[in-house]
Amino acid sequence: MAETRPYKKPLPRVDEESRGYWEALARHELYFQRCRDCGTARSYPRAVCPSCLSSATEWVRASGRGTVYTFTVTQQNQTAGFRDELPYVLAMVELEEGPRLVTNLVGCAPDDVRTGMPVEVAFEDVTGEIALPKFRPA
Repeated sequence: MAETRPYKKPLPRVDEESRGYWEALARHELYFQRCRDCGTARSYPRAVCPSCLSSATEWVRASGRGTVYTFTVTQQNQTAGFRDELPYVLAMVELEEGPRLVTNLVGCAPDDVRTGMPVEVAFEDVTGEIALPKFRPA
């Protein structure tokens, strides 16, 4: 049996606005919100639409595919949990469906990452209840 290391990084705060997002990630499904009134797709979860302020929201399952919109390679971070993974890539990924989310790129060397690179979601189970969406080259 593989030994599990305790997760040392901060865990997300799950609240009523984000609960559906985190529950879907635990099932290895990626969802985003869409406004039922104006159609604006958004990520991170919020109670009201940032475009029209409507509270009419629906959850939409994402394909899990997208492209690197922008990124940075982190070379220094002395915070527990992060320093063990240096260097790592922090990226903003634009999903096929439009919303952008901040994530980590995994499964490739930092020098190989490029803006516009196609990526796909990879789920990292960090506790029994929390999975994080990371992205790898498609």
